[in-house]
Amino acid sequence: MRALPILRACLPEFEHFPVLGSWAARRAGVIAGWGLKPSSRKARDHAEAQGLPYLAVEDGFLRSWGLGVEGHPPHSLIVDSVGIYYDASRPSELEQLIQAADDFPADELERASRGMQRLRELRLSKYNHAPDRQLFSDQRPRVLIVDQTAGDASIQGALAAAEDFQCMLDRARDEHPDAEILVKVHPDVIAGKKAGHLLHAGEIPGCRLIGEVLNPWSLLDAVECVHVVSSQLGFEALMAGKRVVCHGVPFYAGWGLTDDRKPCARRNLPRSLEQVFAAAYLRYARYANPYTGLATDFEEALELIGDQTRQQQRLAGDWAVYGLSSWKRGFVGDFLGALSRVRHIAHDQPPQDAEGHERILCWASRLDDGAEQRCQHAGHDLWRMEDGFLRSIGLGVDLARPLSLVVDSLGIHYDAHRESELERLLNEAEFSPALLERAAGLQQRLVALRLSKYNLPGRRPCQRPQGDRVLLVTGQVETDASIANGTFDIRTNGDLLAAVREANPNARILYKPHPDVLTGARIGALDAAHERLHDEQVSDVDIADLLDMVDEVHTMGSLAGFEGLLRGKHVVTYGMPFYAGWGLTEDRHHCPRRRRTLELDALVAATLILYPLYVDPGSRRLCNAETVVTLLEQQRNQYHRPAWWTHLYRWYRNTFIGKH
Repeated sequence: MRALPILRACLPEFEHFPVLGSWAARRAGVIAGWGLKPSSRKARDHAEAQGLPYLAVEDGFLRSWGLGVEGHPPHSLIVDSVGIYYDASRPSELEQLIQAADDFPADELERASRGMQRLRELRLSKYNHAPDRQLFSDQRPRVLIVDQTAGDASIQGALAAAEDFQCMLDRARDEHPDAEILVKVHPDVIAGKKAGHLLHAGEIPGCRLIGEVLNPWSLLDAVECVHVVSSQLGFEALMAGKRVVCHGVPFYAGWGLTDDRKPCARRNLPRSLEQVFAAAYLRYARYANPYTGLATDFEEALELIGDQTRQQQRLAGDWAVYGLSSWKRGFVGDFLGALSRVRHIAHDQPPQDAEGHERILCWASRLDDGAEQRCQHAGHDLWRMEDGFLRSIGLGVDLARPLSLVVDSLGIHYDAHRESELERLLNEAEFSPALLERAAGLQQRLVALRLSKYNLPGRRPCQRPQGDRVLLVTGQVETDASIANGTFDIRTNGDLLAAVREANPNARILYKPHPDVLTGARIGALDAAHERLHDEQVSDVDIADLLDMVDEVHTMGSLAGFEGLLRGKHVVTYGMPFYAGWGLTEDRHHCPRRRRTLELDALVAATLILYPLYVDPGSRRLCNAETVVTLLEQQRNQYHRPAWWTHLYRWYRNTFIGKH
């Protein structure tokens, strides 16, 4: 329990967490253990012997993407000082909350309604690693029977016993004579690793065992009625609008929502589904982000697990990766998720070393001209990878590990000559109110925290120059693939400055070179003639400070243009970056593929929430944009100037590798 990364955030009322039996534990005022499971017997006995309160801690109803036994940390915990939700033999805090639900305010019930709707949309459950697919194509009536593993503490807690499972099966067959009976058994029971109760049901005519790992919503889609003893799947069936028959007394039974075959005298008040959900998911469960260690709420936990699930499903499968440095090979697999299998191939000429079932992935700027044609001829899908838009504290060229990357099956976001997944999202995606609300909150946080792609602190403050119009011109690496593929007539920093000065002869122009150029690693320095075209070079000023003070941002395609939009600045593009062509910028060029006029929140939603991949560097697990914003804030607070080894690496790189 002490190793849980969210324990302290979910138990803010306590300061110290000594181990039972240690010297420090002698001063403890409360004893905590894992629910009422056998593993907590020692803690419960100690609490009783010492006359101390016992606090039952358990996984929440919305736990995580993957399984706890596979190392995936929980996103929620149950904390109960009265009993525990799955033990109907005694009261619990959840039962007391449901009994008091008449006092829940209307806005909380509306929040509960929205939460259930969002759970249905995202198709989330307690664990969310299982495949989600359609089970049947016909409309035959079907009924679901949910088996459980023998000895599960929630069976006895639900006032049931092993024989109730056979009784449940018999009654279901009698009550649904025309329906096919689906019996969901645990995969470990099928494998012989655990004992169940209904493994023999597969031999009964009209019954079908479902022993594979499946998303529970796949099962609920296929049936009209669900029979349970104490499984949480019964409550999810209620959210799916199914009839639920309870042969035990789970937490959601006894409130008028289910067909109950066992009574519980304490539960004699009718409750709505919204009231029970609000009590269980909004009040009883506590939430925290396992990657930041900070307390959160149901909605943020829901969206984080939803983003993890979406990307895990998208990236599952076999990958052959080439064209990466040994340093990038160390982290690229993290971004492809736990369901991917990554194999690095040695050659830069795919696909001769790739196998037929593999997708090929390459760093986008390392692709040669014929790579796509060779992949198509061999029947391989070619995907491209690049840095994300909220990358790191520090430069990639200095080997700062990224917190975000993008992986694109169509093109890449900076290539204006072809469609990318980001462009397709911006053209076609339906941006729900919930997603737009997330995007608005993300944009506000980025501006308030003054975060950008690399988040390098400025060396000096800068005052706004005198003048009616102050323009920021952002330099880029002139050999970068974004220049080759995202510009047309203006391709150098000098030409950009000349065009801006010609169009704005009386404006005050601030010029910020690209950080990689300043380190000496990349090409893009101005010559003497172009140095006279700006009024001040602001290489050592924080980009956030500059964006705050200027009136306009002029760029070929720098991400600073997007960051300027986040801050409400007028942005003029001289190339065709991903954020141009949607009615938010003044554009020198036109892209006929970009057919929509978008609000800023939609641009942010696609660019920062839907398109990139995010990884927590500590756990090396997929996370989401809001998590990375917090991680960047935490890292920046600990950031100091580049260490001596960074300066040594820069010297080695510039001396022996050279600019590129």
